[in-house]
Amino acid sequence: MEKLFRGNDKLSDVIATDYRFLWIVSRFGISLGFGEKSIYDVCAEEKIDCNTFLAVINYVKSGAENTPQNVHNISVETLVKFLRQTHEYYLNYLLPNIRRRLLSSIDCSVKNEVAFLFLKFFDDYTQEVRTHMEFESSTVFSFVDQLLKGDLPSPESVHLMSKHHDKMEERLGELKNLFLQYYPQKENNNELMDVLLSIYGCEEDLTMHCLIEDNIFVPAVRRLEHANKLRKPKKIMEVVEETNEQDSDLSQREKEIVTCVAKGMANKEIADKLCLSINTVTTHRRNIARKLRIHSSAGITIYAIVNKLVTLEEVNM
Repeated sequence: MEKLFRGNDKLSDVIATDYRFLWIVSRFGISLGFGEKSIYDVCAEEKIDCNTFLAVINYVKSGAENTPQNVHNISVETLVKFLRQTHEYYLNYLLPNIRRRLLSSIDCSVKNEVAFLFLKFFDDYTQEVRTHMEFESSTVFSFVDQLLKGDLPSPESVHLMSKHHDKMEERLGELKNLFLQYYPQKENNNELMDVLLSIYGCEEDLTMHCLIEDNIFVPAVRRLEHANKLRKPKKIMEVVEETNEQDSDLSQREKEIVTCVAKGMANKEIADKLCLSINTVTTHRRNIARKLRIHSSAGITIYAIVNKLVTLEEVNM
């Protein structure tokens, strides 16, 4: 069995074994210049969970086979930050940079329709990656953020990540092969070869990213979701008492509206006095009625007097 990296290994020695570890270091937010420090020391200084860093770097070291990993020591919070920074790298640096160099290396004039089609293919692919990564950010990562707070949100389509990953990898491989087989390059040959090497590197990097999501991130999220479900629920009476207590607490704005109602003001007058819309006042009054279980103006007036929000002299009898 291949020896895994450990926390006491020097980070510089680890990177020397495989240049791809530079991608990982960067996306964990680790700056260069760490000298002879160990992985553990660097992670401690950068406030990064060391177990999560080691899990990712060892997965890449082992060849990143399509196998779910043991994620019991993984920090989902650290992993989400890593994945978000990876998305940032693809969308705001890598893909735009490849496009600029591609545009420089091929002839996209009106006469060269083939070159224009190749550029359009790349632009369509970039948009596909952007759409998928924005879906992950807005839906999947938001779902995980709720789990990290201890909530149990409605099940989300985390499993759809793998399906989209397959499509992205196929498209990039297709672009690479189209260039190799069908683009008749006459000039800037070295530039185009350099761009193709970048596309090969992007394909390798993206494949690795997708495997990390599928086989480390998704299992870790499922484990977190399961842990939240197993948390011992409060006794029913404790929940009811707590809910009633929360519901009966009026906000400062709601107390102001109760005061206005007790003084005999209509919704329009309350809205003008408090600089609110009538719809907002109506919503507040509905919430007040729900919290106090009092639906009449007379009942609210009594509540206001008893709780010293108004004096008897202020009430419009």
